[in-house]
Amino acid sequence: MYRAGKLRGQPTPAEHLLWQKLRRNQVSGVAFRRQHAIGSYIVDFCSPSVKIVIELDGSQHMNQAKYDAERTAFLAERGYRVIRFWNNDVLNNLDAVLQVILDAVQQGLPGGENSSPGEPGE
Repeated sequence: MYRAGKLRGQPTPAEHLLWQKLRRNQVSGVAFRRQHAIGSYIVDFCSPSVKIVIELDGSQHMNQAKYDAERTAFLAERGYRVIRFWNNDVLNNLDAVLQVILDAVQQGLPGGENSSPGEPGE
């Protein structure tokens, strides 16, 4: 957990900008955490209530596709939907990024597209 706390204290510019829009339940009233541990991984942003993980990728991710795929598979096995954005997308097209997040959150809410009739969303 120490590593997650250290990362929270050193956000990238894209992480800082996106956190300003996710914090305090600003997206459909859903709470997000930043630098949240899931298993041995620390994800950039997570909403456990709607099982969404948001990852912001810089240029280093071009050389770690296998690692990212393994990480995404691990999270998906635990029921999380992983959404990835390039840092440049957050910095240069924040409204579009927020719309994708909002759509995913709404799908994860009870009564959203991912819910079956008669069953609560998770």
